[in-house]
Amino acid sequence: MVNYKRGVFWLIDGELLTVPFDENATFGIAKSGDNYNHRLLWDHVKPKKCNKAFDYYPRGRVELSNKGKPVIYMSTNIGMEFIPKKMELFEINEEPKIHYDGSEHYKSYCD
Repeated sequence: MVNYKRGVFWLIDGELLTVPFDENATFGIAKSGDNYNHRLLWDHVKPKKCNKAFDYYPRGRVELSNKGKPVIYMSTNIGMEFIPKKMELFEINEEPKIHYDGSEHYKSYCD
């Protein structure tokens, strides 16, 4: 049983913008249907007066492994110092696996 929230996040000017997945959401849904898609969600959650594209800022996601454990996928431009805050905001109460993803999928202005 999942005891934490899945979802997506961005690191914007040193602050985390986290969006835990809501099963009742009608926008921003990933193809899998069980989490958000950064690109589709961005226009609904981006900061006011922000004119940057969804992939401008470093970003990542919290998922569930096939063993039911939390996994945090994120840009290589997000430091480990943000892990405790992510754990708090996504209600993760066990050590997550951290997967730094340097692929095109998580590229941002920092790359």
